[in-house]
Amino acid sequence: SPFFYPSSVAKNDGLSIIHLKRDLQNPTILQDHDPDDGGYSEGKVVNTRFGSFPHTTLIGMPWGSQVRASVVDTGSRGRRKNQEEKKRKRQEVDAKEHAKKIRKLEDGIDEGADASTPASSKEDKAATAAPTGFIHILPPTPENWTSSLPHRTQVVYTPDYSYILHRLRARPGSSLIEAGAGSGSFTHASARAVFSGFPSQVEEVNGSAPKRRKIGKVWSFEFHEQRHAILKEELRQHGMEEIVQITHRDVCEEGFLVGSQSPNVNAIFLDLPAPWLALPHLSRSRPPLLDKRPSAPATPAHTNGVDQVSGPSKEPWISPLNPSTPVHICTFSPCIEQVQRTISIMRKLGWVDIETVELAHKRVEVRRERIGIQNGTERGLLNAPANVQESLSRLMEIEGNFKAFHENGEKVVTKKKNKGNPNNREKIIESLVDNKVYKEGNLVHKSEPEVKTHTSYLVFAVLPIEWTEEDEAKARALWDVKIRVEDDSQVEEKKKIPKPVSPDSKRQVKKAAR
Repeated sequence: SPFFYPSSVAKNDGLSIIHLKRDLQNPTILQDHDPDDGGYSEGKVVNTRFGSFPHTTLIGMPWGSQVRASVVDTGSRGRRKNQEEKKRKRQEVDAKEHAKKIRKLEDGIDEGADASTPASSKEDKAATAAPTGFIHILPPTPENWTSSLPHRTQVVYTPDYSYILHRLRARPGSSLIEAGAGSGSFTHASARAVFSGFPSQVEEVNGSAPKRRKIGKVWSFEFHEQRHAILKEELRQHGMEEIVQITHRDVCEEGFLVGSQSPNVNAIFLDLPAPWLALPHLSRSRPPLLDKRPSAPATPAHTNGVDQVSGPSKEPWISPLNPSTPVHICTFSPCIEQVQRTISIMRKLGWVDIETVELAHKRVEVRRERIGIQNGTERGLLNAPANVQESLSRLMEIEGNFKAFHENGEKVVTKKKNKGNPNNREKIIESLVDNKVYKEGNLVHKSEPEVKTHTSYLVFAVLPIEWTEEDEAKARALWDVKIRVEDDSQVEEKKKIPKPVSPDSKRQVKKAAR
């Protein structure tokens, strides 16, 4: 998986992230040929607002490289209204012609063509660099995938899931439950956090027996069938199917067991509209709240409009939690009313250390601010006079033009200075090395102008290890309880000892003197 073992360069048939600008990224699977025959002479092409980029110019580039746009040949692509229909008709015609040639060969008619030899595919044309436009190519990481994935639901962004995984103590070898997979943002991040190797990998130490390693696992649950199918296919393409097991289920009703087996998890993340309905299933023993729930819905003729309450279940209780370690949980709720109901149920079920957190993410831009009117309009340049001499020269120029216009009645045409292209290689090297433009101006920082709105409230809690009467008896058998007993004489002696008298304050002395 490129998310676990990233390569140093972009590879063919591999996932890469096309970085257009800070908040605009596109995921792309690079291919050295175009199986869909889009009509470009250069093969598979990525079209962006900054130009066209054939895949052949991206394959083999180191991650983080800047790639120039290319001039692509769109003449062979044409202006077809329905390309798929034309392609299907062309395939039908080719099939008919191929069948005719086979029949002619069987009849002994040779037209100088070999029907068994397919037509050779056209060779892709070499790409030519365009004068402007560029992108950056980035490796597939959970952070880049969160910024570029197709949104099917609300996404858990990097500032949220990084803090959540830290509070859940997710580490290599952990077992984690995720309810409400959605678009798969938290799924990819949690899979990387718990990854400690694939189950198929076997470690040997000095030729001895294989070393037993604790394999991390993410047990993901999704209620929506279409989202479950799409995310399952994405995980297969990304090579995560051995680490993430996704199940289509309503966990609020059916619980978290997988094949009647316990996942034995020690971390839980609930991104559900009603997380309090799923909490009774996350207990070490059968909670009474499950027995008081309404049973499965029946017809109105049998219920008379009243919910039927099921009695205690006769099936043995299987807990999805790890019995030997404390369990950490986090719920992701956008409304404070959801938080209140969740905390109320947590307290009834024995969760402790309950805490609610809200994250406010803010970006701070640090740059140098240059002042001047001689360099024209450049990015990061404040269009104002840098000093008195520059201001006086500009005023004298304006007054001279004004005076010449009123004397001659003609507008003075000033000759513009030909400064050349400021973005060519020579100008950039001159400004950086000789003039050291990066040191000009004042170093300033400012927050981003747009205000990020509220995302969700995070509720954290811990479920301690269950302490039974058997555990108490074993502990008392290992460690004797020594109780200190005092005699009656020692109690009487303590009573005879006078208590220390605290000194009177000035206010008390004045009051007593009156």
